Amino acid sequence: MESHQLIGIFFWGFLVVYGALMIALSPHSVTLGGFFNGEDAQGRRAAPWLLTSSIFISWIFAKSVTNAANLGASYGLVGGVAYATYWLSIPLAGLVIYRLRRRFGATGLVSFLSTHYGRAAAVLFSAAILIRLFNEIWSNTAVVGGYYGDSGSPPFIIAALLFTAVTLAYSLRGGLRSSILTDAMQAVIFLVALVWVLGLVLPQHSVAALVSTSHWALDAGVDLLLVAGLQIFSYPFHDPVLTDRGFISDEKTVRRSFLIAGVLGFFAILAFSLIGVHASLTGVGASDNVPAALAKSSGVIALLVMTVVMVSAAGSTLDSTFSSLAKLAGRELPLLAGRDLGRKAIGVGMAVMVAFALLGNLPMLAGTDILKATTISGTMVIGLAPVFLLHGLVRPTRLGFHLSFWIGLGLGLALTLGWVPSSWAIGEGKYASLLGTNLYGLILCTLGYLLPGVFSLRWAGAARP
Repeated sequence: MESHQLIGIFFWGFLVVYGALMIALSPHSVTLGGFFNGEDAQGRRAAPWLLTSSIFISWIFAKSVTNAANLGASYGLVGGVAYATYWLSIPLAGLVIYRLRRRFGATGLVSFLSTHYGRAAAVLFSAAILIRLFNEIWSNTAVVGGYYGDSGSPPFIIAALLFTAVTLAYSLRGGLRSSILTDAMQAVIFLVALVWVLGLVLPQHSVAALVSTSHWALDAGVDLLLVAGLQIFSYPFHDPVLTDRGFISDEKTVRRSFLIAGVLGFFAILAFSLIGVHASLTGVGASDNVPAALAKSSGVIALLVMTVVMVSAAGSTLDSTFSSLAKLAGRELPLLAGRDLGRKAIGVGMAVMVAFALLGNLPMLAGTDILKATTISGTMVIGLAPVFLLHGLVRPTRLGFHLSFWIGLGLGLALTLGWVPSSWAIGEGKYASLLGTNLYGLILCTLGYLLPGVFSLRWAGAARP
């Protein structure tokens, strides 16, 4: 048998073995608490170390690892710091969820919105969540497919669909419990492979050479850094992959786990961006998938290790996506409609998992820029920042929620369609318009949220005898 055939069998065999290992780690049976809240068979909550590793690896998306390397190739360390800044969303979300649980008795974000802002607010928020989860499917399967073939080629599609199938298989077995248990193994695989990859590329450059690729100017990536600094106040709240984990343990454990996972995530993404910096220094250049291009040019071992990194990162996100879809469809939306499905909720959740596994891969088959899944959706949800961060500062009003939410959504759509006026741009870089839209949009959303609450307090005071 020729060497390239052996290599092919090895790569495809790894994908199959990975799936078998994850299925073996999943529980054979699961309770309602296990499927939706990650409890074990005895009803005990996930251990703190399991929760921390799950938060960490679930937010190390395959697309995010790829984006970090791409930005490192384009902007040097500035690009890496810019993208890693999104991971500061994690400790911020932990602090906000801690406050909402302690002060306002929140048991979930959907039910919290329904209680304080009305059912329509909860439905709109749920729609935003579904869009987010839909994007997570194709943007991660597409990255895995990229290590087996060019976009749109048969190997690309087969690898992406096979990866989806094995992840779906073990997710159906145990829901969130399966996700949390497999996350621990995926985190170990990812970290070991990341250290190996960095060991292959970083010794080739001095610190001065790595730093030399960066230029701290608005048109050299700093504009994206500022965008990330603005979006972290809203970005985490429309991602149940993250926020679902904020309600499955006690408040202090959640706060500590989110803090540790956020710090680890920041440095992991920054480290991976160095692979892009290395690619730039060695002449590989920027592309839509720098890690894959670099790995393919560095030999079979490098390609295998990079594939391991991406499959473990994508798998941890995809199984969390499926479990979040199941919880939203099987528990939260029925409860919003006044119905408790009981054990039937698991069956409904499973059916939605399968449906999204099929539909969620359509953009992957069509081919789409994975960075758009972050920057555009991040703009559309900037209106969530005032709602969750400033809740309790003024009287919560339904009008305040809707003004903030729709202003953010409208500006996100305007940015997508190119309708944002050029006068809003800040600087002249690639992300100048994105930066201006997020800065001015966040100001408008905040005013839209606060003013109805302020005036309602004044009107209430004036009405008193």
